[in-house]
Amino acid sequence: MIKNRIVSILILAILFGACQTDAQSASDTAVAAEATVVQAVESTLAPSATPVPVINPLTGLAVDDPELLERRPVMVKVSNYPQYGRPHAGLSAADIVFDYYIGYGTNRFLAVYYGQDSETIGPVRSGRFVDAQLVTMYSGILAYGSADEDTDEEINEKLGDYAVSNLEAPEPAFIGTDTHSVVGVYANSAALSQYVTEQGLKNGTPDLPGMVFSNEVPNHGQYADQVNILFNYNNRGEWRYDAGSGKYLRWIEYFEDENDLTYDMIPLVDLNTGDQLAFSNVIIIFAEYTELAPSRYLIDIWGNDKGKLAYFFRDGQVFEGKWRAKNDSDPMQFFNDQGESMALKPGNTWIVIAGLNSTYEEVESKVWELFFMYP
Repeated sequence: MIKNRIVSILILAILFGACQTDAQSASDTAVAAEATVVQAVESTLAPSATPVPVINPLTGLAVDDPELLERRPVMVKVSNYPQYGRPHAGLSAADIVFDYYIGYGTNRFLAVYYGQDSETIGPVRSGRFVDAQLVTMYSGILAYGSADEDTDEEINEKLGDYAVSNLEAPEPAFIGTDTHSVVGVYANSAALSQYVTEQGLKNGTPDLPGMVFSNEVPNHGQYADQVNILFNYNNRGEWRYDAGSGKYLRWIEYFEDENDLTYDMIPLVDLNTGDQLAFSNVIIIFAEYTELAPSRYLIDIWGNDKGKLAYFFRDGQVFEGKWRAKNDSDPMQFFNDQGESMALKPGNTWIVIAGLNSTYEEVESKVWELFFMYP
């Protein structure tokens, strides 16, 4: 009897212990669930970390692919003449385009690709003396369609292996070999950058100080709905301000027949996109040209440490100021009429290099015009 009672007590103890264990387990589960809910709520309410945008120093804009800025800018020579080489390819993807006189009333472009690439850029044409200066200032890679002997020697002396002609780099860096056909050669900026890396050359992030950007429109401007750039009477570019986009749209002369004496102005589009060229800033800088031959000029960019005249077009206004080349290895710097850094509008920039004797005037209300003259 006593034995049976002891067994019964043991069974009751076991059952009681089991109930306590189940209760404790249920309690622990409830506490854990509550902690999970609290943690989830706190995670939802806590502010998420916002990625810090990586800003392109040549545009003042955030880039979609920050790795693009971990390389040298690719700077490609693009022809503007003859007319049948138009429309150009890839200019709308450039951060900066330099536009300068090369003789016989014609001009040529040097397009800078850093924050984005273009698979087709051109037509690619020959280099000029000034390219060596500009490419050095922007720590770039020059892509060009060779040059005459003296010019090529100067370019290679200053740039070394960072001067890449179409005769050196294979496809896809360049497509085509005949630069004298006007539309015979086109370049690929990403492939050119890769080619330089494959040659074992340093191709890391450059230091590109100097340019200042702001969405706020500066003071002391004059209205500028349009600026015309004439390298001669039959070589005319027009930048017309479009208030809707906040950019200047490019127009260019078009001769229906090469023997015509008159021309129409048509939108200048990018061959790659079909869209009209649109730039946030148009800048005119004045520099000294020295004629060596009818198609060979020296342009004095380096050594301008005190500043020369410049006009800045943005947001439908024009501002007078100066440009300066602080040293040979830094980008151009821009200043307003108060001697302070000139704030450009975030976006792409077109820079015209005018001769010192070029005329500049307001030809009608809100329309300004530059007529090129050297030196």
